[in-house]
Amino acid sequence: MAGSGKSRGAPGRVRTWLVRALKIGVAAGVAGLLAVVIAVVIAMQSLPDYQSLKSSPNGQMIRVHAADGSVIVSLGPSFGRWMRYDQIPQVMVDAMISTEDKRFYHHPGVDPVGMARAGWVALERRGSGRRWQGASTITQQVTRNIFLNNSYSWGRKVREIVLALAMERKFSKRQILELYLNKVYFGGGAYGIDAASRKFFGHSATSLNLPEAAIIAGLVKAPSSYSPTADADAAIGRAGVVLGLMQDNGVISASERADVDLRDVKMAPEPPQNSVRYFTDWVLPQLDVLIDESSEPLEVYTTIDLGMQRAATAAIQSNVPSGTQGALVSLDRDGAVRAMVGGLDYVTSNYNRATTATRQPGSAWKIFVYMAALEAGYTPDTSITDEPVTINGWSPRNSNGRFAGAIDIRTAFAYSINTVAAKLGVEVGFPTVADMARRFGISTPINTHPSMVLGTSDVHLIDMTRAFASIARKGVAVTPYGITKVTTADGRMLYQHQDDTSRVLVAPWVAAGMTDLMQTAVSTGTGRAAQIGRPVAGKTGTTSSNKDGWFLGFSSGITTGVWMGRDDAKAVGGLQGGRAPARAFADYMKAAVAKRPVEQFDTQVTLPEWQLEPDEEAYYNSPDDGMMVDENGLPIERPQAEPDIRDDEPAMEVDPEDRPAAPPKLDQQWIDNVLGRNRQRQPPPQPVPNRPAPNP
Repeated sequence: MAGSGKSRGAPGRVRTWLVRALKIGVAAGVAGLLAVVIAVVIAMQSLPDYQSLKSSPNGQMIRVHAADGSVIVSLGPSFGRWMRYDQIPQVMVDAMISTEDKRFYHHPGVDPVGMARAGWVALERRGSGRRWQGASTITQQVTRNIFLNNSYSWGRKVREIVLALAMERKFSKRQILELYLNKVYFGGGAYGIDAASRKFFGHSATSLNLPEAAIIAGLVKAPSSYSPTADADAAIGRAGVVLGLMQDNGVISASERADVDLRDVKMAPEPPQNSVRYFTDWVLPQLDVLIDESSEPLEVYTTIDLGMQRAATAAIQSNVPSGTQGALVSLDRDGAVRAMVGGLDYVTSNYNRATTATRQPGSAWKIFVYMAALEAGYTPDTSITDEPVTINGWSPRNSNGRFAGAIDIRTAFAYSINTVAAKLGVEVGFPTVADMARRFGISTPINTHPSMVLGTSDVHLIDMTRAFASIARKGVAVTPYGITKVTTADGRMLYQHQDDTSRVLVAPWVAAGMTDLMQTAVSTGTGRAAQIGRPVAGKTGTTSSNKDGWFLGFSSGITTGVWMGRDDAKAVGGLQGGRAPARAFADYMKAAVAKRPVEQFDTQVTLPEWQLEPDEEAYYNSPDDGMMVDENGLPIERPQAEPDIRDDEPAMEVDPEDRPAAPPKLDQQWIDNVLGRNRQRQPPPQPVPNRPAPNP
């Protein structure tokens, strides 16, 4: 009997423990639920308002466009235009919900069914090292993107659930979807559907169609693996899965699914890289000066011509001597930068030798010497003597060691005769030459020693190209620019370039005379390798020991400067401005001006009245007899040093140029025939500024 009593008592105790466990479980559940409710309420109070969530910092997207409108580079986190829910195509919403959270409209922020499935998978994979199956709803993904991170931990998951429940209580389903579609990461630096649409398809998200929406929706699972630009086949395969899910979810029919051919989707081409990055690195910092916008996505439209850029890159790479670097800048007539090459390869060296490096220009600097002389009263036909000269102990000499005797200014410039440049520097004043260089945009320090006439001051290639472009523009200042306009992603104009033609640097007849000299240099002198079958005006430059080679010139509205040399400034055998740089100039310019009409130079110089007056009626003082200024524009005394010509003193070679061993004395008729000009009138005799007689 006792035994039977014990047997009857055992089930009672089990029932008692079960009841107790149930009560404890219910109490724990109620307490847990209460804790969740309290946590959700607290989280709701701490959540920012919707406008704050929309404007949460994302970083700024900048898309840079070439002159033809194509995108050449996208920088920064790529956030497109914010799309309101009513602007988002319904097909995009359906694709995303079908793929990421098919019960989105029916759960409170978390999906119990999905969580149960994920828990079961986690038990199956326990200890295998395999990743847990995701069960995050769209709301959970929004909270993770805005407030949390992607670390896999129970603590982060609990916070994510609480925040998701709080968001569902505070915001509508439409608001949550709007946040999600504008902030989720789609790969390739693109955040949000508008950025993804622009990156992968080249248009705004407002015009997304079914196959495009399927491709974008498929990216969220693994952006790097399914990126259309990285693996088009993988992207198309994943998009096919998305279309199947949309059909299962009832948002598209079987016939609609069958009508889609994903391989017909046109992808936006990847923007070019390498050499064009020299240009973008130069142009983008200018945004800080041009606009104040620092958060909205920007569309930056530039002057770069991709066809000309390719031609420039090829011209430099195919002509630079072995072991050297090269750079090129090409400007349109208003200063628009059409091509910029800062080195042989941007990937291996992003140092921009076109805008940052400073090197001696050699005889290319002589344009400032000769323009100062033209402004002072010289003409291309003025006679001058090529002879030994010493200035304060400095004795320049010509590269062949010979002297041509009496020649005109045109011939002296064409063959880059150093002694003549030195004489002109003395007569107009070295500070006057420095002032002329400053006028034409040389921004680096300029020395006023006698040797400066041969280009001993360091300069930027872009500054020298700017100076030549201002001559081509008939003396009107040219300022290089790379940005034509800047807009926000929705088209709001922030900046638009305006051409300034108000600054006249020299009189048109001075610029015309300089063009005359430079045209002769290409046609008959040191720059013959730069000929392209149409009128070209230009100048070579070579520094001592052949450390630098330059050619700068213009034709048909395009001005181009080329530099070659070593970064360590060591000598390069055979490097002269009239060789590799001139050939690179010609190779590039043939392509650059191919579609432009041939333009003849206006080299029939119209002289000012003070030069056309007869000698007895001329002013007692020429325009050069007034106050002189230094390179900073400050008044100075005119130098009184006179050339000290000595036949018995050895000369110092400073600026070797690639020119004939013995330049012929060219008469005017022969030069006019070469240049294709007919001298229809003989200009009146031109007064020449008084020049000191050489010492015996």
